[in-house]
Amino acid sequence: MPEPSLNPPDLARDAAFMRRALELAARGWGRTWPNPMVGAVVVQGDEIVAEGWHEEHGHAHAEVNALLAAGERARGATLYVTLEPCVHWGKTPPCTDAIEGAGIVRVVYAAEDPSARAGGGGEHLRRKGLEVVAGVEREAARAQNAAFFKVVEIGTPFVALKYGMSLDARLAAEPGKPTAVTGAAAREEAHRLRAGYDAIVAGIGTVLADDPELTVRGKVKPRVHPARVILDTDGRLPLGSRLLRTLKRAPVWVVCAEDAPVERRASLESVGVRLLPVPRGPGGLALEDVLHALWEKGFKALFVEGGGRLGSALLAEDRIDWLDLFVAPKFLGGEGVAAFPAAPPTGDGAWALVRTARFQDDVLLELRRSRPATAGGGGT
Repeated sequence: MPEPSLNPPDLARDAAFMRRALELAARGWGRTWPNPMVGAVVVQGDEIVAEGWHEEHGHAHAEVNALLAAGERARGATLYVTLEPCVHWGKTPPCTDAIEGAGIVRVVYAAEDPSARAGGGGEHLRRKGLEVVAGVEREAARAQNAAFFKVVEIGTPFVALKYGMSLDARLAAEPGKPTAVTGAAAREEAHRLRAGYDAIVAGIGTVLADDPELTVRGKVKPRVHPARVILDTDGRLPLGSRLLRTLKRAPVWVVCAEDAPVERRASLESVGVRLLPVPRGPGGLALEDVLHALWEKGFKALFVEGGGRLGSALLAEDRIDWLDLFVAPKFLGGEGVAAFPAAPPTGDGAWALVRTARFQDDVLLELRRSRPATAGGGGT
C-alpha cells in the first residue's frame, strides 16, 4: 500500500500523534504476546482527549480502551492507532464496530494487520464512509512488533540474540569464569526484554560456566513466564543447577540429541525437565531441527542469551532477526570469551539500527534485520 498522500503539515501532525500512540503501545510489553502491542489516541482538533493501549492478551484492544476513555468526546474525532483495527470476532468484538459506534469520522493507522482473520478493517471503515489513512509511522510500528509480524507473515520463529559484552566483543574475562560485564541498570533492562518472549535460550556451555537462573526479575511481570530452553546435546545439565532449583517459577526444556545417553535423559526427566530430542548436526545439534521442534511446541519468539558459540552458529545460519547488544566501556583482553568466535557472514549491510539507549555507563545497540532472517527452521 502506498504511503499516505497528505500535505507535509498534515503528515507531520499525524506522525506526531502516531508517535504518542507508539509510546502507549510499548506499555503492553510482556503482557500482550502473542497479540501485538497496540496504542491508540483520540484527537479533537489538535488536542488529545483520550488514550488507550492493549493492556493484556484477551482483554480489550487499544481502540476500545481509548474510545471508552473518550466517551462523547469521540464524536467527530480522529482515532490514531498503531495497527489496523480488527474486523473479526476473537476474544473481543471487532474494533471496527466500536469505532463506528463511537462516532469517529477519521482513522489513521500505522501498519496493516497481516492476519487473514483480523485484517481488512481499514477497507471496511472506508466502505462505511469514514476517512482512513494508512501507513503513518509504519516502519516504527512494524519494528515495535517485529516478532508478531514475522510469526504471522512468514510462519517461522522470531529469534533475538542478546549479549552483554566488552568493547573488544568479549563475554567473559576467561572461559569458565563468570564475569559481570555490564552494570545493574543494563541487567535490569535485559530482564525487561526477557518478559516479551516465549522462551529464553542458552547453550549448555554458558549454563555450566555461569549457573544462570534465566528468569524474569524486575519491574515488568510477564503474563506467562518464559520457559528456559537449554541446548544440551548430551544431557549434561547438572541436577543441582539454579535452573532446576527454580522449576516452580518456569519450566525448563532441554533440547538434546536423539542419541543422548539414556541415563542422563532419565535423570533430567525424573526431576521435571522436559526433553526435546532432535538430530545431531555438525559440532552439536542441527539448529534448523532445533528451531522447528521449538516452533512445534509453541515457542514462536526466542530470546537467545548465549553463549558466543551458539550466537555465532545462529548468525552463520542466518537465523537471527534481532540483536540486543549491551556494550560496556571496558576491554577484557585476548583471553576473554569471544562474542563471535566464528566470524558471522559479512552480509550485505542487512542490519538496521532501531534504538540506542544508555544504562549508566553501558550502551544498548538494538538492531534488526532489514529483511527477515532465513525462513527455514519453522513451519505451520
